[in-house]
Amino acid sequence: MAKIKVPYSKEIWEIEIPDKNLAGILESNAHTYKANKSQEELVNEALDNCIGSKSLEELVHGKKNMVIITSDHTRPVPSKITLPIMLKRIRKINPNIEVTILVSTGFHRPTTREELINKMGKEIVEKETIVNHISTKDEDMTYLGKLPSGGDLKINKLAVETELLIAEGFIEPHFFAGFSGGRKSILPGIASAKTIMANHCSEFIASPYARTGILENNPIHTDMLYAAKKAKLAFILNVVIDSDKRIIKAFAGDSKLAHEAGCKFVSELAGVDNIKTDIVVTTNGGYPLDQNVYQSVKGMTAAEACCKKDGVIIMISACNDGHGGKSFYDNLANTSSPKEVLEKVLKIPRNETMPDQWEFQILARILDNFKVILVTNSMDPQMVKNMHMDHAYTFNEALEKAFKLKGNDAKITVIPDGVSVIVH
Repeated sequence: MAKIKVPYSKEIWEIEIPDKNLAGILESNAHTYKANKSQEELVNEALDNCIGSKSLEELVHGKKNMVIITSDHTRPVPSKITLPIMLKRIRKINPNIEVTILVSTGFHRPTTREELINKMGKEIVEKETIVNHISTKDEDMTYLGKLPSGGDLKINKLAVETELLIAEGFIEPHFFAGFSGGRKSILPGIASAKTIMANHCSEFIASPYARTGILENNPIHTDMLYAAKKAKLAFILNVVIDSDKRIIKAFAGDSKLAHEAGCKFVSELAGVDNIKTDIVVTTNGGYPLDQNVYQSVKGMTAAEACCKKDGVIIMISACNDGHGGKSFYDNLANTSSPKEVLEKVLKIPRNETMPDQWEFQILARILDNFKVILVTNSMDPQMVKNMHMDHAYTFNEALEKAFKLKGNDAKITVIPDGVSVIVH
């Protein structure tokens, strides 16, 4: 019997799969990659060796104010390490500079004080000026012209009006933007809801280039790059983390060039060879990414790449926060089938994109081809079923259901962290 450890919320579960059924385990090498320096040393090394730009110290010299964009509660950016290092460097050169930390919530809910403390540490939360971006507050936005896609580019005016705009984040495979990090701090990070809608339109989501690990010809990425340039994002610090959320590499400098260097590193680490099977087990990497179904779609896309047509995806995700979005939920629950969702969404014009449309479009695409069993002991089973998925309280219960559908001899692929791999 094979015993495999997988993340579930803040726990580690050990699941068992019969040896005769296990076809393979797909893991990013980020999980076994050993950095030869401490997390702090890696961050400082990146800041000392900027890619394609002046150093952070040179950029802050003589400035009166600046904005640091940071990720929200749904992203495991280790800000407790990165922010103190950056702030120390900034104030050593310019002790009187006014610093505003802008939380890039994108289309998510605002990050709570408790979540901020958990992410940044109590000292920073109590001493620094921190603002949650709220994408639906039009009065907080500034118009910067049209995106390549034709949508209006509006971003948080704090970022536009500041003398220096920088961002921190992390780079991992992303299920339609190719990779996270870099330009995503601007779009969707601090963009208006309408701008996010246009960028995440059904036409772009349906593009074969809007997939994990792909930047070239990706229409969503093209819009994002343009937004970062128009916003004058002057500098980024992006890190790569392992399964324990520890920094294993850092990249700093020009928002495009440093990000591309980071993406190359992640691509080499995260690439795995496809093993096609009838049953695929995946997760969303544990907390904080597995708090809801909305985010868990990401982990499902890794399984989608490995699962045979009409196969079964077992998604292990706590989803203690429920579905994660009313529009996301309603557009699935209020339809007779995933196919109906897809037919409906592909008729929606770019500038009429609905909230969470991209997420329910991708989930509907997965559900139209595969049976999904969601393993959670924290979410209402009826809510899961309303979204056209099956529910299981435990992995063993889900595996039993999968075997009933595909037979006791069905082969299984396991992806312990579905958001960390790029399936070739």
